[in-house]
Amino acid sequence: MNPTAELTDRDATRTRLEEHLVSLPGNRLLIGLDVDGTLVDHDGVMSPPMRRVLQKAAHEHVVVISTGRSLGATLPIVQAAGITSGYAVCSNGAVTLELDPEADGGYRIIDTRVFQPGHALRTLRDVAPDAHYAVEKADGSFHATTGFQDSSFGVQAQERPLDDLLELEAVRVVVHVPDLTPQEFSRVIAESGVHGVEYSIGWTAWLDMAAPGVSKATALETVRESLGVQLEHTVAVGDGFNDTEMLQWAGVGVAMGQAPQGVKDVADIVTDSVYEDGTVLVLQTLLR
Repeated sequence: MNPTAELTDRDATRTRLEEHLVSLPGNRLLIGLDVDGTLVDHDGVMSPPMRRVLQKAAHEHVVVISTGRSLGATLPIVQAAGITSGYAVCSNGAVTLELDPEADGGYRIIDTRVFQPGHALRTLRDVAPDAHYAVEKADGSFHATTGFQDSSFGVQAQERPLDDLLELEAVRVVVHVPDLTPQEFSRVIAESGVHGVEYSIGWTAWLDMAAPGVSKATALETVRESLGVQLEHTVAVGDGFNDTEMLQWAGVGVAMGQAPQGVKDVADIVTDSVYEDGTVLVLQTLLR
């Protein structure tokens, strides 16, 4: 693509964003931002322009980092961004933090939503016996079946037999089947008849389960109500299927350019991809 065409495309994106966001600058906004594929690329890299505009947004508005990552994997993003105010919704809405430089570690946990995953895990074990399982507890610790470690946990998982995991109280359960495609895994989940928990399947054969009714959107709504921000003054940006609820919840939901079509379909507007700093364009528009 030649530079002129690239500039034209970026200008077109700015114009689309302004049409949806034009009435918002000047108001106190609550801005929910996904992490992977939104604030950082899929290698975990945050661009310098993203860091600069995120700090400015956190100074002028209420920024809520909203991610499927655990507490331990979210805090490094907050620290790398250099923001010290606002909130973070972790584990797809199961854990909510208030950022406060005066608090121990720079944050305090203000809400957790726990559940008993035993029934769901027993059911899944019957239909996916080769899966890896991990349970995240409210304190941020992870307990997983043998060999299941992942950077998204943010901590080293303690290896335990699946029978032990059945008895734990969880804020999130992760199920991963390396040898299945997401489509195949979706069929397995559908056939399992798992109910009583919320789940989302992303880019791989990976299942996140939370307490019934819990999502990024429910956590964002709790923060919004506590602050008295009007719903029409909320914006959410994301790229994954675990973002769909918050994109529908927000006054304006923005999907990233690389998002699957199913995510774009529920959004009000689509920005550029994370590799083109699509979130930077959104925040720049809101800061005018």
